[in-house]
Amino acid sequence: MEKVLLKNTENPNSADINEYKKVGGYQSLPKAFGMQPKEIIEEVKKSGLRGRGGAGFPAAMKWTFASADPKSPKYLLCNADEGEPGTFKDRQILEKNPHLLIEGMVISGYAIGTEYGFIYLRGEYPAAKDILNRAIKQAYDSGFLGDNILGKGVKFQLAVHQGAGAYICGEETALIESLEGDKGQPRIKPPFPVNVGVFAKPTVINNVETLSNLPYIIEVGGEVYSKIGSPECPGPKLYCVSGHVEKPGVYELPMGTTLREIIYTHCGGIKNGKKLKAVIPGGISTPVLPPDNIDCKMDFVNMPKHGSMLGSGAVIVMDETVCLVRVCYRALKFFEHESCGKCTPCREGTEWLRKILGRIENGEGAEGDIDLMLSVSSNMLGKTFCPLGDGAASVVQNFVRHFRPEFEEHVKNAKCRFK
Repeated sequence: MEKVLLKNTENPNSADINEYKKVGGYQSLPKAFGMQPKEIIEEVKKSGLRGRGGAGFPAAMKWTFASADPKSPKYLLCNADEGEPGTFKDRQILEKNPHLLIEGMVISGYAIGTEYGFIYLRGEYPAAKDILNRAIKQAYDSGFLGDNILGKGVKFQLAVHQGAGAYICGEETALIESLEGDKGQPRIKPPFPVNVGVFAKPTVINNVETLSNLPYIIEVGGEVYSKIGSPECPGPKLYCVSGHVEKPGVYELPMGTTLREIIYTHCGGIKNGKKLKAVIPGGISTPVLPPDNIDCKMDFVNMPKHGSMLGSGAVIVMDETVCLVRVCYRALKFFEHESCGKCTPCREGTEWLRKILGRIENGEGAEGDIDLMLSVSSNMLGKTFCPLGDGAASVVQNFVRHFRPEFEEHVKNAKCRFK
């Protein structure tokens, strides 16, 4: 398919506003300003655009809720806190196509009736911060941001807010807390951010990739956009692939492309001709899949039917040389480290699971440890303030479900055969 999100990114100067304009950039903006805000929301509804951050919530529905709230001012937040292990798709837009994001945010801001936008950027992306700030300055200087955009009387102010490296701030309410200057911890919901968000005002929070789809939707119309890829989850999708494949990287493909096609056609198959052992399809928080279950369409509707989730579309491929007990252990070390500590099931559960997995991995596992892990994880699922605890519990449950013999072997033999 023709590139939409990664258009012109092979150009070494693609982040410059003049290069963006040469390939049609900022042409959707005047078209959007010629429409009523409700008409833009209706086009987004027709397009079927769903949030690309992991939850897959319909973008138009979120916009409708926020725009209907009488409180003001309203805010638009771009979630650029790309901290999910295995995920690096948004970085391509932030560093190589920042004006696409800016144009999308201006259109979105106009549609929902806000004059203020923030890009909450991952703390570990210092290069992206400089690129974004330079692009924002160019947009202001060219009249695409400010108090009278394109002379149409539309106001939209945009700034970058850099996080401090906390994975939890990828959760939207923790992001809001951090943006307000407080400790990044999730809030209880409801109320939801669309009604009570940043500074207690209606707030729309969308992912980088989600907002970057807006210029194209306005250009071609929602109906045309809806014909791309999966009928239930249309549009282009960025899949970032890492691990044991011949050609790792970020691929822009129609939503619903199968996992098998991504691995074996676009990425050239398993590296050095080895066998596929396991795939994590959407970032470390999504359930692992065995090799006989990769004929699944990578979208928000079909992945749950195969026992996993699309998540962020971060595909982590592991070949036959990988110790999956160690992978599970390292995942739990990450979740334990990144838990904000606000709720007991996550704070205590992630540490407990990490300790058990550490024993098993180091040849000190005892009979009953595997069932103990399953019991602990079951008492975490659905009982935490945010999905971090669920992600940790899900990792353990699904690795054991699909690869229990490997865990049992570690306990029985008191060692790892992959070391």
